[in-house]
Amino acid sequence: MKHSVLYEELPFLKDVDRERQEQFEEHFKSAPLWLMDAFQAEELKKGTVFVREGEPADTVFFVVEGTVEAIDYRIDGISYDYMKFDKVYALGGMEFMMDINSYMTTLRAVTDCRVLKISRTKFEKWMYADIRAMKLEAKRMGEYLLEGGRNSRLFLFMQGSDRLALLFTERYERCNENGILELKGNRQNLADETGLCVKSISRGIKKFVEKGMITKTGNRILIDREQYEELKRMVLEKTGGD
Repeated sequence: MKHSVLYEELPFLKDVDRERQEQFEEHFKSAPLWLMDAFQAEELKKGTVFVREGEPADTVFFVVEGTVEAIDYRIDGISYDYMKFDKVYALGGMEFMMDINSYMTTLRAVTDCRVLKISRTKFEKWMYADIRAMKLEAKRMGEYLLEGGRNSRLFLFMQGSDRLALLFTERYERCNENGILELKGNRQNLADETGLCVKSISRGIKKFVEKGMITKTGNRILIDREQYEELKRMVLEKTGGD
């Protein structure tokens, strides 16, 4: 499919950042025209849970704008946020690729989001007819699983403030604006994302503030480029990275 046709069929793509436009262009390069007609656009408010683990995996979603997170509730009912999706990825596509009929995770909108959704039946029709698209989906799934496994291993062996530093550096790399990362929310949110208790989060934040590695203003945490570099060095010292 030519890029011009993609923007004619999905005109709201003209308003997203260029990086995400390029991801959509690559993802739907060989898509048939009927696929565009099969899509439905939907607006999701921040905090909306739109996929629940165990429910029938009958719909596939693509994030146009915003960020989506995967949540695991299986351990004592505690929510654990273990993956963020802020790039073009077929949410629900992994279940198709693995021939699984139920969603394997819960998905929630981190920010206000705009998504495209399509029935799994039509998504499968596209995949079976387009080997290039099938290969791309397999690649994306592999990247997702590798990243998830890597993060799980890192978190398994890192303790306390080290986990918090890893979270801050990863979030900075994805979400900083003009070199500044602003995090809003309470300590429970950070506890959910790191798997740490709230007391450990409080100790970690206090430590980083005292060392000048983060700036705290009310319930906001600010991290600039220099502070990010310090946190990154701390993480690399623990992980043996370059």
